[in-house]
Amino acid sequence: MEIRWLEAFVAVAEEMHFGRAAERLHMAQSPLSQVIRRLERQVGMPLFERSTRSVSLTASGEALLPYAYKALRTLGNAVEAARSAEGEPTGRLTLGFSGVHNHHTLPRLTRSLRRAYPTIELNLVGGVRTFDGLRLVRNGELDAAFVGFLGTPEPPLLMREISRQHLGVVVPADHPLAGRGTIPLQELRSEPFVMGPVDGNSAMTVQARQACQAAGFVPNVVQAVSDPFLILSMVAAGVGVTIVSSEVMPILPESSAWLELEGAPIMFRHGLTWSQENESVALQAFVRVLDDVFPEGVFSSAQVDS
Repeated sequence: MEIRWLEAFVAVAEEMHFGRAAERLHMAQSPLSQVIRRLERQVGMPLFERSTRSVSLTASGEALLPYAYKALRTLGNAVEAARSAEGEPTGRLTLGFSGVHNHHTLPRLTRSLRRAYPTIELNLVGGVRTFDGLRLVRNGELDAAFVGFLGTPEPPLLMREISRQHLGVVVPADHPLAGRGTIPLQELRSEPFVMGPVDGNSAMTVQARQACQAAGFVPNVVQAVSDPFLILSMVAAGVGVTIVSSEVMPILPESSAWLELEGAPIMFRHGLTWSQENESVALQAFVRVLDDVFPEGVFSSAQVDS
């Protein structure tokens, strides 16, 4: 089995399209199809279901994919180690983030990484929600990812908490509740909500729904949106209300208002995850920077410029 076969397999698995995968690999589609057929003969099983309209992984392909990522990552780590042996750490670090939850922490961390290790190439991947991030780090598609904390991850994943914020409510500026400042969560029982999809991928969405259920109601979601910035924009447009963490307060759009929740604060914990099986030189350098910028047990706050 050749490395280029695994590279071709991963490209098709990620693109789910032979044409796009071939373009990504800078090769024609026919040679790519031949490479995949050779790999399938080597494995002894079909790896893709093909039709004139779609491509999907078979059960065998799904089983092979994490091992393909691991093999390619191991090769890349070996090259990084050789290049870094007599000089500065080098290599490529792929970091996933969601956007709205990282507007304080991401710039501080990435600036510090670039100052400390300018020879490391940083690849930022946006729109990565918590459970997608955990999966992508486990598979080796990401070296690290910003995630919300809802529990302890299973090995080989490691997590570092770097931020604790409290939940609050964002409403349109002309909403009857907008001038209140503080409200009990129960007052939102009959309100239309704008929230993330109910697919379990967003820790923020999971925790917001749990808070509503603890207050005795299920939120009436009239618009489900994956992009946190778009959620805030839709609230400002009058579509509904939402529950988010206090780190968004400095970046609320015009025509929206922040309300505190009565009672004990409901905390949203946020941080980074990476795999202890990933021996990348670039990742090891990143963790050293993380230790300096966000020491373990010391948390940032949305009320403090981080």
